[in-house]
Amino acid sequence: MTLDKRPLGTSGLKITTVGFGAWAVGGAGWAFSWGPQDDDESIRAIRHAVGGGVGWIDTAAIYGLGHSEEVVARALADIPPADRPLVFTKCGLKFDPADRYKPAQRNSQPAFLRAEIERSLRRLKVERIDLYQIHRPGEAGAPVEDSWGEMSRFVEEGKVRAIGVSNFGVDLLERCERVRHVDTLQPPFSLINRASGSGLIPWAAAHGIGVIVYSPMASGILTDSFSRERVEAMSEEDWRRHSEGHTEPQLTRNLALRDALRPIAARYGTTVSAVAVAWTLAWPGVSGAIVGARSARQVDGWLPAGTLTLSPEDLDEIAAAVERLGVGSEPVRPA
Repeated sequence: MTLDKRPLGTSGLKITTVGFGAWAVGGAGWAFSWGPQDDDESIRAIRHAVGGGVGWIDTAAIYGLGHSEEVVARALADIPPADRPLVFTKCGLKFDPADRYKPAQRNSQPAFLRAEIERSLRRLKVERIDLYQIHRPGEAGAPVEDSWGEMSRFVEEGKVRAIGVSNFGVDLLERCERVRHVDTLQPPFSLINRASGSGLIPWAAAHGIGVIVYSPMASGILTDSFSRERVEAMSEEDWRRHSEGHTEPQLTRNLALRDALRPIAARYGTTVSAVAVAWTLAWPGVSGAIVGARSARQVDGWLPAGTLTLSPEDLDEIAAAVERLGVGSEPVRPA
């Protein structure tokens, strides 16, 4: 399959509109895991996505406390260099090895970021990371200007091709821009969580910052087979068991919105997952969407989003459903 591609801001990179998200690949045994995950199944899923045309993988040092990066490296090891996808990873979350379930500290101090990138390079078994991102705003005392200056040095030293941020607001983006251009922004964005669509994504687009959104299927809710029974069967370690969106009273409204996508999916002969992801890609300024998978079958569920363009009538129908059901807030339709 030949997937659509878009420029990633002004970074010089061009990416497929869907990328493989490796959060769940980290497996169990840490805070915010998705529960146990078989590494071989993860590797099959990654290779299946790449074989289907997906051109990039997004992971992070915190996923599985380094394990996700190691699994990604294993998955790509047998793929010829010319056929390998781009690899994006994230830094700035410091975990306690003595307590794997303790929430990570947001640490963007330059010395920690430098130690982090060396560890990620080793785990990923690469000489250069295609996109390196600060995972969340720091809380360890370092001014963002110092953190971003160190990220800039990674580019100058050839350790990374491009640098970005995740979960940053406009205020921090403006401060970073005064030090060095921000290549990319990674915000949460879905039909259920639309806050980034009102100001953040348009601001990034206006400043030449590539946007790759995460959780476009609302962490599984906006998929064809999701259900209350699915939530009840989740591992005790799965962070979604305690998520507001996956529990009542929000779950009923969210599932009703998922069901409102079924007629649109049927018209295109595709999946609800693909429609949900394509909705995020319809927003001006969005370069791509990070879509997670724990199996090759799940990849097949969202892969068609990489070639699906929703019509204005589709977007109107979805907006009407959002307003009727009262799901979320902020804008209901791309301009």
